[in-house]
Amino acid sequence: MHPSWDWFIITLCRAGDRDRAPGFQRVLEIFHAEGNMGGLDDGPEQNPLDENLVKATILQLLPDQHFDLLITHDPSGEYTRHLRHEETSGALINLWYENKISVHELRTFAYEDGGKAYLPQPIKNADIFLELPKKIWQMKYQIVTEIYGFKESSFEAQTTPNAEAFWQFRSPEQAWQWLNKGGN
Repeated sequence: MHPSWDWFIITLCRAGDRDRAPGFQRVLEIFHAEGNMGGLDDGPEQNPLDENLVKATILQLLPDQHFDLLITHDPSGEYTRHLRHEETSGALINLWYENKISVHELRTFAYEDGGKAYLPQPIKNADIFLELPKKIWQMKYQIVTEIYGFKESSFEAQTTPNAEAFWQFRSPEQAWQWLNKGGN
């Protein structure tokens, strides 16, 4: 929705994934963005990673500059238990609180799934709730299904919402307090 912005996109995992890595590079091209991929484990077991390793990986992948806006996962993982998303969000919030990254505003995705009772949905009363224009949703869905190759029946395709929701933070203290209260 903001093609004139200078986007820098990182993912902490899957740099060695023969399917995901080329897809990520293609997405960067589509968005005229720069980015980096890390090689952290993102296997189905989701064994916990040391927070210092996650922080170091974020600092290695992000350029050393001020950002107007950072968007990351939610400390609750967007849906019930995605450990790597939880760790990423917590590490990024702590880096901001520790003054190791500079950002004007931080947003975390705001989704819920009723404890896996239904597919993840954007939270309508989140700080920011945006209905996506049809063209934007179609592009998003096309990236999931055509670029990354997920089938229409896949979890990834079924959870490509036509709206986005975010929790918004304008200070590291606000984000850190929210994180340590357990998020939303």
